[in-house]
Amino acid sequence: MRYTLRQLEYFVAAGEAGSIRHASEKLSISQPSISTAIAHLEIELGVQLFVRHHAQGLSLTGVGQILLVEAKKVLSMAESLHAIAAEATGQVRGQLQVGAMVTLAPMIMPELAYNFRQTFPAAEISQRAANHEWLGEKLSKAELDLAITYDLALPPGIAFEPLASLPPHALVAQSHPLAERGEVTLEELAAEPLILLDLPLSRHYFNELFEREGLRPTVYARAAEQEIVRTMVANGYGYTLANVRPRSDRALDGKRLVRLRLKGAHRPMVIGMAMRQGERQSRLLEHFIVHCRASISDQTIPGMCPLDEG
Repeated sequence: MRYTLRQLEYFVAAGEAGSIRHASEKLSISQPSISTAIAHLEIELGVQLFVRHHAQGLSLTGVGQILLVEAKKVLSMAESLHAIAAEATGQVRGQLQVGAMVTLAPMIMPELAYNFRQTFPAAEISQRAANHEWLGEKLSKAELDLAITYDLALPPGIAFEPLASLPPHALVAQSHPLAERGEVTLEELAAEPLILLDLPLSRHYFNELFEREGLRPTVYARAAEQEIVRTMVANGYGYTLANVRPRSDRALDGKRLVRLRLKGAHRPMVIGMAMRQGERQSRLLEHFIVHCRASISDQTIPGMCPLDEG
């Protein structure tokens, strides 16, 4: 055998990303290194793995699609050797594939993974941020070991363990007339321009808050990126509703945001761990689950300010 696991890894990354550039960004490896690895594999295997489209990335050939599946199996088996050795020697080492809801990942995952590796330096945490549906699909396919997400619908065979509640709140610019209020009602907000976080589940959740009060929000603009919503609000376009509580009260352009409590009883979003049911867990995953339980609670959440902070 004259190809390496590293070359298979680069092939899989390019196949899943659909381009050398995106694979390079994902792996933090130069594009020429990935191109060279793929070319070596094609020569060694005697097949064409990709069709190259000028300025439009790559597409897998028929045989490339088959070999992509097999390459992922080889990489998984190779990784399991570390897990088996760790189990036999009582070590906590190996790699975990951990996903997180895209709105939670920037705040929670860096600190959560870093602190875990401080205790278990031989562990590697591969972090993936995506929407809730994607996380559920990858868990079902065993392409993720665990996901940090919300208590929303998950595929059969996936269990959810709640860890912390995130009640909704409003965000306004520092110059907004409501900024000095401290708290506000949905009725008072309904006529104000709303900058809506336009992700499928988020959109439904926030609209439902108004519907339960017999209200309809005045949607001024929509954006699927949380930071665009925050920056528009900080610049005075309107208000938004949110559940996450970043430690920084600044938008990306440096302008300040003010968090207002919502009066009344509103259903919170619940953060927790999603995992496959009935599957034997590695020692590494067991320790990471314990770490998540200790790190995420109603009292403290990595990357977020406490509930009672304004």
